[in-house]
Amino acid sequence: MKQEKKRNSFSGSIGFVLAAAGSAVGLGNIWRFPYLAAKDGGGLFLVLYLVLALTFGFTLLTTEIAIGRKTKQSPLTAYGKIHPKWRPLGIVACLVPVIILPYYCVIGGWVVKYLIAYLTGEGADAAKDGYFTGFITADVQPMVLLCVFLFAVAFIVFRGVNKGIEASSKVIMPLLLLLVIGIAVFSLTIKHTDESGTVRSGLEGFKIYVIPNLEGLTVQGFFTVLLDAMSQLFFSLSVAMGIMISYGSYVQDDANLVKSINQIEIFDTFVAFLAGVMIIPAVFTFMGREGMQASGPSLMFVSLPKVFSAMGKAGTIVGVLFFAMVLFAALTSAVSVMEAVVSSFMDEFHISRIKAAVIETVIALAGGILVCLGYNKLYFEYTLPNGAVAQILDIMDYISNNALMPIVAIGTCILVGWVVKPKVIIEEAEKSGCKFGRRNLYIVMIRFIAPVLLIVLFLKSIGVLNMI
Repeated sequence: MKQEKKRNSFSGSIGFVLAAAGSAVGLGNIWRFPYLAAKDGGGLFLVLYLVLALTFGFTLLTTEIAIGRKTKQSPLTAYGKIHPKWRPLGIVACLVPVIILPYYCVIGGWVVKYLIAYLTGEGADAAKDGYFTGFITADVQPMVLLCVFLFAVAFIVFRGVNKGIEASSKVIMPLLLLLVIGIAVFSLTIKHTDESGTVRSGLEGFKIYVIPNLEGLTVQGFFTVLLDAMSQLFFSLSVAMGIMISYGSYVQDDANLVKSINQIEIFDTFVAFLAGVMIIPAVFTFMGREGMQASGPSLMFVSLPKVFSAMGKAGTIVGVLFFAMVLFAALTSAVSVMEAVVSSFMDEFHISRIKAAVIETVIALAGGILVCLGYNKLYFEYTLPNGAVAQILDIMDYISNNALMPIVAIGTCILVGWVVKPKVIIEEAEKSGCKFGRRNLYIVMIRFIAPVLLIVLFLKSIGVLNMI
């Protein structure tokens, strides 16, 4: 009880919403959402994503934030507070951010590299074939930039909930939103004539993005789009990573939880949509439909620099703004990932924030160095159960995202839906006197629909349902 009384809290709902939205708006929104939208019929993916965000995503987000506020604990200890026999689920939930942070910080270092390249006028070099591969396979530079990014993240976490996480979110998130809107508007105004004389515009690319393409759609294809949209929600809302439990534990008891959750959903969905507006029209304009097939690092660090190069002098400015925006997004997300671990260490071992943050920084640094070495000294190729060829970073990503996160989400649904019952979450959400507007929907989702969808997603992600 002494530990709980000393626990910090967000100063208000705005600080909580911006911090939670900052966690949600990360690399997954920027390099995965646009690719899936382009691959899955544009508007069809958007419609399914929106429906899932308002049902499936809302259910998981509400559950985790409410668990955090009710227990005033981090993921490692919160599940045990809800039900003593479910403590192991908290261990799994804490493992997810422990695994994610090292490779996320490595990628954050890559973003720093590209931002520096565009700031110093080397954007043209960044667009050349082999630039990205040459950088990530280098011995020293990726490790140095990993340290730069990781220490920036650690500095914010060291400063605590109010002076660190909340204060940085209030500055970074408005800047990020302005950059996203600015780049998205610019992306819609561009035109390009290729070598064959074909003229393409950003508005044409925008139509591809938002208008549903149902040509040749089968039942199997529909379920593929559905599962893609659902898997994207994990990244978009930062659920099943322990993050929202940690942030929920810092929410004051008199805060309107339902209103805050709605605001997080709106903010995140808006930015995810704008990420597509930023990227799809620009890539289509300069590279055509075939250029829209890239995702992940290849989209951000290979395809987009080529797009910026094709823009001429304006491309350097757009490159600076784009990678500054990506850095902000990566930074706020990495802070939330580290905080989930640091708060877990504090609650479990009753140690200070500084000590917990130092321990996690050392763990993340060691893991990050291992990831960097995976592209040179320790390079190997391993085929994952889903058929993808992987290195160390990909294996860590697969374990955390494809295996552990669905397990955490399924376990959470069973615990809340069938063991302690949904009333525990509903009562917590309504504690401040606010009405739980989607009460009946929540009960149906947490008990029946969400677990079934999650089990199907889990079986697909580990390669059991490759035919879907």
